[in-house]
Amino acid sequence: MRAEDLITDDPTVEAVLESLERLPTPEPEKVEALRRRLAATQTQATSAAWPPFLEGARLKRDARYADPPSSHRPLVGPALVMAKRAFRLAFQPFINEALRRQVEFNEAILDALALIHEHQRVQARTQSLWRQEVERQLEQLTSRVPPAPPEPSPEPAGEPAQEPPRRAPSRRRGR
Repeated sequence: MRAEDLITDDPTVEAVLESLERLPTPEPEKVEALRRRLAATQTQATSAAWPPFLEGARLKRDARYADPPSSHRPLVGPALVMAKRAFRLAFQPFINEALRRQVEFNEAILDALALIHEHQRVQARTQSLWRQEVERQLEQLTSRVPPAPPEPSPEPAGEPAQEPPRRAPSRRRGR
């Protein structure tokens, strides 16, 4: 579809305004109820806190820096810890560069997950509000309609129900 297909001169602005003037004025109660409903579904400001299930991942998103070196070996442990520290000190710029894109990816993924979580939370809240509104309207409708009388059974009271006729077996054979 092209943009020219979407732009139209018919109806004119004057015709639309004239049609709007002919519309009846809505009742103030209904206007207020609609405003309350729209205000209830508006998105609220997102909280600055991260969702609990993402908090641990957020703390580990920077893969360039490891925990302080340690060793469980009693005799050679201190020498290994010193060697690990020396290695990290000497090669940290190379480690940072090698893992830079991984850190950017981790941050982007965490931001996307937080956004998805927030979107699902808002959608669930909105859906809950709409469900409550539909249930309220349904209750109003059912309270206005008188209960339907029970339908009389088509069979006479003394006669047993007849079974529907059975189909004759097919004479066609499978090939």
